This record gives sequence, structure tokens and C-alpha cells, in this order.
Amino acid sequence: MNDLTQNNLNYKKYVVDSKLRYFKSHASKIEKTFAEEISSTLGIDSKFITPKFFYDKKGSELFEKICTLPEYYPTRTEIGILKSLRTELPCYLDESFRLVELGSGASVKTRLILDMFTSLQNTTEYFPIDISEILTESSEILLNDYDNLRITGIIDTYEGGLEFLKNYSDKKNLILFLGSSFGNFSPIDGRKLLQTINSTMKPGDLFLIGLDLVKDIRILESAYDDSQGVTAQFNLNVLSRINDELDADFDLNNFSHHSVYNVEHQRIEMYLKSLLRQTVVVSKSNLSMNLEKNELIHTEYSHKYSLDQIRELLEGAGFVINHIWLDEKKYFSLTLVSKV
Repeated sequence: MNDLTQNNLNYKKYVVDSKLRYFKSHASKIEKTFAEEISSTLGIDSKFITPKFFYDKKGSELFEKICTLPEYYPTRTEIGILKSLRTELPCYLDESFRLVELGSGASVKTRLILDMFTSLQNTTEYFPIDISEILTESSEILLNDYDNLRITGIIDTYEGGLEFLKNYSDKKNLILFLGSSFGNFSPIDGRKLLQTINSTMKPGDLFLIGLDLVKDIRILESAYDDSQGVTAQFNLNVLSRINDELDADFDLNNFSHHSVYNVEHQRIEMYLKSLLRQTVVVSKSNLSMNLEKNELIHTEYSHKYSLDQIRELLEGAGFVINHIWLDEKKYFSLTLVSKV
């Protein structure tokens, strides 16, 4: 299907220049507004804030800082595995592949994969999929460093962007989902996403996913509650964002960061704990919320997996496992799969 036909169906096309263009879904509503979501998730007994709201400008900066902390092993470990793949991963690729990434990336990890592609191809196509228009900024940064890169961004949900690619052309895709982001999904939603990815893949497509592994509880808990308190700042910053954008009156001094590893469910659970009985008003969400002392607001799950669980999860979604790569300590995994 050509670009014009695809554009007329569900997307508006924007051309920045010969190397950068992007498609934005013009569905009437991709998702609930920030105000609507906060109203629905904080206006119930089991209060929660979805982790996608962590990443305003300050939140993104704090997360970048987290990635450099000595306790936070996932980023540097995954980067180490990717560096070791420089000779192995290209064996699965050829000139006919393009790179697709779930979540916009201009970071070290994206660049390591792009380096492999550009060593194989005269011109490399990169398709970042992200709900946020931040992908246009990160794409421009990448284009400054890669002369033979052509970027087509898709501003949509992961599911919408993958469906777009399914109908876009017959070119083979290597789909990336790095950074253990998959671990933030509930088991049910995670399985649904994997099934969606599988259903939109063509024969010959590949999927590379990063998954964090079960390990010593002390290592896990310190990674999400560091000694410098950066993770606490990151968690509390979501309340600052709600204050700024939704005219709320959260007093950050009345909350603390709380994280724990749930052994039964194999996941880190992050919360904001109310330090006293209090009432908070979120004006733009038309919400007045009462909190008891020690009441928890859930902000994130980060599931961890055994190798057997990874195989069961991916094979259950209809994938064939081509290779699983681990670091020396077996802290983290990268798994390359294809469609059955």
C-alpha cells in the first residue's frame, strides 16, 4: 500500500524534509486526556497513576539520571549485551530489513542497533512508534549523526503503529522493544501486546525484546530505591506534574517513595505513601480525594522473569525463539524471535 493511500485512511502525513517524515493518527481520540485518566485512577479505592505520566521533561531528566546510578543495573547491562551483539545480530539481518522501535529512541541503545544496520546498508530506514510527539525531536537528533538514515515516525499507540506498518509495505522489519519496558505491563496486558505484535508481523520479520531477570532481592530493591534518592524524586515528580498541569494541591512533603519486591508475583511494586491523613484537590479533574495515613498510590510494576517463563511467554504468543542473549551475571536478557 502506498503512502498516499495509507495517509487517507487513518493518518495525517507531515514531511519535515527528505530524510524525516511522520504520520500522526487522526482518530478522534487516541486515549483519555491526562485529566480524565487521573480522575478515573485516583477517584477509586485502589488508587493508581499510570507510569506513562512519569515522563514530562523533568521526569525524563530524572530517569536519565537513574540510568547512571550504581544500583540501577538494567540500562548498563542491556547496553553491554547489545555491544556484544555487534557480530552476532547482523547474521540475522540483510539489506532488506528496516528498523522499527516501540518507544522513541535517540539513546545509546538505539544507536548501537543503528550502527549494525548502517554497516550493512547503504540507506537505513528507521520507524519509531510513540504516542508522544517527542519522537520528532529524538529523530532530528539521530539524523544529525547518521547521514544515510531515513526516518518515518508514527505517532500512535504501539498497536496502532504496528497495524500501520502491517499495511505499509512488504519490507521486512526488525521490531525493537528494549529497556525492560514490557515488564511494566500486567501479565494479561503483556500477553495481549505480544499477540498483537505477532499478528502484525510478516513471515521473515524479527522481534528483539529486553526482559529483566529474577535475581537477588537486595539487588532488585536497591535498584528501585537508590541511596541518593533519585528514584524517590522521580516517583514524587508525577505529583508535581499533576499540580502544574491539572491545578492540583499535592504537598510533596506529605508523601514518600515506597517500593518493594513482591516475591509471589516476581515484580517490583512502586508506590507513593501518604504520610498523614489528608485531602487533595485536582481541579481540572473535578476531583477531591481523601487519603488515610499510610495509604498507597500505586505508580509502577516492573515484572521480572525466569528463562523458562520467557520461553513460555513468547512461545505462547506464537513466536519461535531464535536466540536468547544474557550478560555474564545473568541479570538481564535480550531475546530474538520470529513468527511461527
